[in-house]
Amino acid sequence: MNEIYVTGHRNPDTDSIVAAMSYAALRNALGDREYVAAHLDHINDESRRMLNRFGFEPPIAIPNVRTQVRDLDYDTPPALDASVTMDRAWHIMLEQSLSVVPVTKEDGKLFGMLSAGDIASYNMRTITDPHVDALPLFNLLSVLEGRVQGGGELIDTVSGNVVIAVPQSCETLLFSDPDSIVICGSQPDMIRRALDIGVNCLILCQTDIEPEWVENTGSTCVISTPFDATRVARLVYQAIPIERPSQVDGLVSFHLDDYIDDVREEVLKSRYRSYPVLDENDRVVGTLSRYHLLRPRRKRVVLVDHNERAQAVPGLEQAEILEIIDHHRLADIQTTQPVRMRNEPVGSTTTIITGMYQELGVMPTPAMAGLMAAAILSDTVMFKSPTCTKRDIDMAERMARIANVSLEELGHELYSASMAEKPAEELFMSDFKAFHIAEQYLGVSQITCLDSEAMLDRKEEFLEVMRRMRKASRYDMVILMLTDVLLEGTQLIYIGSDDTIRRAFSMEPKDNTLFLPGVMSRKKQVIPMLTALWG
Repeated sequence: MNEIYVTGHRNPDTDSIVAAMSYAALRNALGDREYVAAHLDHINDESRRMLNRFGFEPPIAIPNVRTQVRDLDYDTPPALDASVTMDRAWHIMLEQSLSVVPVTKEDGKLFGMLSAGDIASYNMRTITDPHVDALPLFNLLSVLEGRVQGGGELIDTVSGNVVIAVPQSCETLLFSDPDSIVICGSQPDMIRRALDIGVNCLILCQTDIEPEWVENTGSTCVISTPFDATRVARLVYQAIPIERPSQVDGLVSFHLDDYIDDVREEVLKSRYRSYPVLDENDRVVGTLSRYHLLRPRRKRVVLVDHNERAQAVPGLEQAEILEIIDHHRLADIQTTQPVRMRNEPVGSTTTIITGMYQELGVMPTPAMAGLMAAAILSDTVMFKSPTCTKRDIDMAERMARIANVSLEELGHELYSASMAEKPAEELFMSDFKAFHIAEQYLGVSQITCLDSEAMLDRKEEFLEVMRRMRKASRYDMVILMLTDVLLEGTQLIYIGSDDTIRRAFSMEPKDNTLFLPGVMSRKKQVIPMLTALWG
């Protein structure tokens, strides 16, 4: 519940994945053990290859950061087994000032809910209906602190109308109704009559049965107790298992993963005082009430490699943003309070984090250093992107020395993987970002490769994917950048206005395609041109 999620943007690239992992590792190395690297959507092939190359598991996947039941400070009262006596349950509720407790089955799953009102209602019903049915003998002995003196060795339960044996009841009830649980004190005549008639159970208060009578108890279960008759008459009813007075029908329960928005809606439809909370195995872990929903504890997040809401984790408006580390333009994410913000004009977010390792005096492990070098190479397109700075190069070289790897070899590993067998949609979505520019909704994918001509042979496949995406998400324009590391330029494929492309890049497109020499960066050479046109 105390995790701080460090997450990059949607459809994460290698820089986004590694920035989250390396920053979480940095904070944890400094003693802040609650930082957890996370990612959104799928992890592309390039990132997976680099993770495998340096022996890392992918960060955890999170679908959103909406507030869930697990984020609440819900109550954790004892969950009582259905076999517990009502007397024991009442004492627990009294000692812990509880008005409601969950009742569970043997496996810990929900059986029902028991409230103080349920106990009171049951006690009131015993005034007009003194009968108890199949009362476990073990429970009765526990509540009465009693011991069996005869006739109870072979029975497990007792039943009958509860009767206090006084002379009046002796003449009317005791002799006319063997189906009774008779309570009496040191009254030899009453004891003999009860045994003669064979009542179901005889409870002796503050006295014992005469030794010579023990063998003549017959089927009557005889119990002795140190308590007086008045107290015993109340305690007998308290020996019943709580499964009987518990509410079991129409229960409303919630799971730890349920979202607070949905919980509020459900709570408004019902009028229960308390609701059981269940884990993923349907076992009871606590209870929540209406007041828990008033000020829920929000998830805490650190955003890396983005600061635009369209690219951020869903549900961000319900989360608490602690920090933003990025190298893109300032966008539209707003916070309710001041946060640490680090935004620097470099080619990779990992470069910024590498500098933070240095500033804080923390040495990354060789494996982490190698992964960080790969991320810088990836986001700067092997230092050929116009976003690349001398600082990117210096930091990548420093990480390569720590990891004892060659940047040139690492760069070829990044881009040499075959793309011919992969579906066009998988390639297109491997590094896709959505942008809101003025009133325009734009989607831009970038595929970095060593042979853009071979990728152009699949142009119609890509165009079909882009048309479907434009229709489904109502984009004004969808663009695919085939960025060629060797040619140091980009084959640009688009769906949308020819005039927009013509005016933005001052070049004449042909069949939804044009080559942009020297264009390697989406954020610095494509988005700014469209922003200037539409803004």
